[in-house]
Formats: sequence, C-alpha cells, structure tokens
Amino acid sequence: MKRIRVGILGATGAVGQRFIALLTDHPWFEITALAASERSAGLPYREACTWRLTADCPPAVAEMIVQPCQPGLDCEIVFSALPGEMAREVEEEMAAAGYGVLSNASAHRMDPDVPLLIPEVNPDHLRLVPIQQRRRGWGKGFIVTDPNCSTVGLTLALKPLHDAFGVRRVIVTTMQALSGAGYPGVPSLDSLDNVIPYIRGEEEKMIQEPRKLLGTLAADGESVLPAEIAISPACNRVSTRDGHMETVSVELVHKPSIAEVIEAFRHFESLPYKLGCPSAVEPTLIVREEPDRPQTVRDRDAGRGMAVTIGRVRPCEVFDIKFVLLSHNTIRGAAGGAILNAELMVAQGMIG
Repeated sequence: MKRIRVGILGATGAVGQRFIALLTDHPWFEITALAASERSAGLPYREACTWRLTADCPPAVAEMIVQPCQPGLDCEIVFSALPGEMAREVEEEMAAAGYGVLSNASAHRMDPDVPLLIPEVNPDHLRLVPIQQRRRGWGKGFIVTDPNCSTVGLTLALKPLHDAFGVRRVIVTTMQALSGAGYPGVPSLDSLDNVIPYIRGEEEKMIQEPRKLLGTLAADGESVLPAEIAISPACNRVSTRDGHMETVSVELVHKPSIAEVIEAFRHFESLPYKLGCPSAVEPTLIVREEPDRPQTVRDRDAGRGMAVTIGRVRPCEVFDIKFVLLSHNTIRGAAGGAILNAELMVAQGMIG
C-alpha cells in the first residue's frame, strides 16, 4: 500500500519525539511534516529539538524544517502531542481544515462526539466520527483521542473482567514514572529519595475516562453512556524513568475464582492484531506468575512497549480480586496508543 502522509504537532517535545521514533520506517505511515511552537518554526528539526531518546534522532527528519501548528502542512493526518492549553484550539482548527487529528492531548477526550479510544477495548466508538463531522461541519476532518497514560493500563486490564463478570467498584493506586510529566518533568531535588502523592488532574481523569471507554453507545448512536463503575484512584509520582505501575482492587458483579480471572486475562483478544495493525501485539495482556513481577525495569518494554503486564493476581480482603499492572506510559500510554488508533482507522477504511 502507498504510505499515508502524516504530520506531528508538538514534534520537539518528549511525546513528539516518541512519535517520530515509532513512525520512522512505519509500513503504513510516512512523516512528511513536523510542527511545533513559534520559537521552533523555521528551524531544521535537529536545531529546534534537543533529542532525549536513547537512539539517535532519525536522519530522515533531522533536516526537515519545523512549521507552525496550523493548516498548510503537507500531510493527510496529524498526531498531536500538544500541551493541553494549546490543543483545544489548534486541533479544532486542523480538523476544520480537513485533517484527521489523532490526539494524545486531554482537551477533547470527554467531548460527547469525540471517540476516546483504545482499539482493543472500544473500537465501536469510532462510529462517533461521522456524528462529529456532521455536527461540526468538518467534512473529512475529525478528532480521535487516546486516554491518559495511567488510564490506558487500567482500562485494558478491566475490559476482560467487565465483559466476563461485570466490574462494580475499583480502587487503584498508581506509581507513575517521571517521564509522564514531560521534559524536564519533576525537578531532581523533588523526585530523588521521594514519592510525590499528587499529580494535578490525574485522579479526575482516572475516574472519568475508564467509564467512557467501557461505556456503550447510546441508542441514537450519537454519544456514549458511561459504564456504571465507581473508581477511587490515588496517583503518585515516583523516581522511575518510564513505566506506570498500578495496584488494583476490583469488586465484581459475579464472583469468579482466581483461575477464572487469569483465564479471562489470558484469553483477551485484540481486534487490531487480527486486522494486521503493525503496532498491535498479541498477547496484549501478559500475565506473570512470579510473585515479584511485574517490575518496572524488567517489564515496561513487553510487547515493544505496547503490552500491559499483570501479576500478583489474588483474592482481595475488601473487594473480590486484586493485582498489579505495568504499562509503558510514553509508548502504550501516549504515542504508540495514538498510532494504533490511526492504524485501526486505516484497517477499517476510515483513513486512506
């Protein structure tokens, strides 16, 4: 297939760099435009960006001229790594100009006509796209969002449990990596030898976003009815580089055995993997039996960073079951998730 031309908004930031790394040599997409703030516009990417990832900046983008975040980019779709304060206006402007916007930003996640998407969880929510286009008069432009980085791992783990047994209540405590705060993130003297028990806006997202993701389309198909799940999160910043760990306790409607819970995790199937999406992995949920796994350093790159690792599945003294999960926050929880959203739309004939 002819590769689809894509641009990256916020290309110089941490998530923007991750988009570049994951899209370089992608079989379906070709980077043809990079955009960032006014201070970066007009410069070659190698001058505008201080490259932070471990591998070198790909030569194919090093000499590309960074452009402003506005229509006129030579591409069909854009991946947005813009900060929240910029994203709402810029993403709407791009969609109105006919671009497909695959956003990692929070600005539009809870809009009633915008899909908040995890392809393995709620692919049917893409039926909101034509509703969105009709309501907003956007023609072929659209906005599709991926969730908060801590929401992604939790929701992927809850999906097979909700389908098989019904999820009623959840208590989740996160231990979130420094990279989730962007670069330079949390000052070293605040993060070293420390755990910070507050991340602004994070707990609110973890309450709202899984309910939308696990919800069902209304009868008229024009909005999502949130799942009736109560979620009590506590979000903490810890001094790891990448990888969000979460301890989860779940109350279920039906009462399975631990063996049945593990079987539900292990039999979870991935639609994007079946459709041949390049970023999809199987299994998406990896269950570890060792008593000390998952571990951040050892498991965050499982499935090229696109899998969620689950361990310590056991009875809960308060609810029904409890477990630990780990996901890579800048791959599965950010750039990789948005790319997989775009791949699903290609596979379903909505892009390209």
